[in-house]
Amino acid sequence: MWVLAAVLAPLLAATPLGWFAVSTGRRRTTVDRAGARPVALVLGAGLRRDGRPSLLLARRLDLAADLYHRGTVDAVLVSGADDEPAAMRTHLLAADVPDAKIVGDAAGFRTWDSCVRAHEVFGVRSAIVVTQAFHLPRAVTLCRAAGIDATGVGDRSMRARRVPTVYGWLREVPAAIKALGDTVFRPAPRHLGPPTTGVADAVLARR
Repeated sequence: MWVLAAVLAPLLAATPLGWFAVSTGRRRTTVDRAGARPVALVLGAGLRRDGRPSLLLARRLDLAADLYHRGTVDAVLVSGADDEPAAMRTHLLAADVPDAKIVGDAAGFRTWDSCVRAHEVFGVRSAIVVTQAFHLPRAVTLCRAAGIDATGVGDRSMRARRVPTVYGWLREVPAAIKALGDTVFRPAPRHLGPPTTGVADAVLARR
């Protein structure tokens, strides 16, 4: 009995992650194959001690800049906590993305909050979510649950940061369980706030 429970418990715990991976399979793609969308939503991933984006976050931002320069997206919404969006903007500016094309959301405390705020506050209805590959199934699932017609582009970070990437994959098992609850119960984000036309203005701004 205990042996059976020991075998079944990990399988049951991984079921939400497996479902997210299967259900989003056709919505996860690469920069060169991504279909056009109005905006790229870049999710935060921490800052270095000097205030610059972490390596994983920088790689996400580089993908978003590539999508912009290819003409795949017309604007970039950077979502993170506190100082993250400002650092993300600086990185994108250095990658020649115009300031008028970048919108910051400093209340993206977690993935669900970022997705809900993108929809409810910034009026995003269609987007390419940009994150690491290990995070992408959950991110696309949550954005779709929040009402966004989302596809996703993921950074395959294993060669660049092996240990954090392996940790990221392992962390996705419990995170997917929590995300399943978000898709069912649709909790309010920590901070919502009034709607803004920031993304719409950025999409329409001249290149």
